[in-house]
Amino acid sequence: MAHIELGLDETLFPGINGLMRFRPETAVPLNALAEALLRAPNSLPAGERELIAAYVSGLNECRFCCDSHSAFAAAQLDEGMTLVHQVRADLDTAPVSEKLRALLRIAGAVQESGRNVTAELVDRARAQGATEVEIHDTVLIAAAFCMFNRYVDGLGTLARDDADGYDEAARRIVEHGYTGSA
Repeated sequence: MAHIELGLDETLFPGINGLMRFRPETAVPLNALAEALLRAPNSLPAGERELIAAYVSGLNECRFCCDSHSAFAAAQLDEGMTLVHQVRADLDTAPVSEKLRALLRIAGAVQESGRNVTAELVDRARAQGATEVEIHDTVLIAAAFCMFNRYVDGLGTLARDDADGYDEAARRIVEHGYTGSA
């Protein structure tokens, strides 16, 4: 049960979903930020951007965000949940491009502290073909998900016990995005 009374059945609206319904006026800009970072046209595919969100959420041990964004990433990656699990288990051996690996290392550095992003990490990403926008967006996705993770966990929201329960939400996100209706 959340630390505050949300006035709804948390089993129907777990994690950030209940918080968004509790404060719709803050939900609008938060959803717009997620839409811009994770779904808007970008040279980095949406599935890879969702993978960055899932990776950072896993590092932050935010079960709701990690499980939900893992499902959202898997729904948009050809390799599905297998790849998501491989990245989360061992970034060094996961079968991803060197560019994505370099961007995920930047995201991991942001998760620890923004000051941990070094010129060497950025240069490595550039050397692997990452654009300035991709590097920028990776840092912002990681920073935003540190905020989202702390929002969800700081208010003690419910996370589903079954990670497979996020499949329907993944379908809605892929079809309608974060600001669309389902």
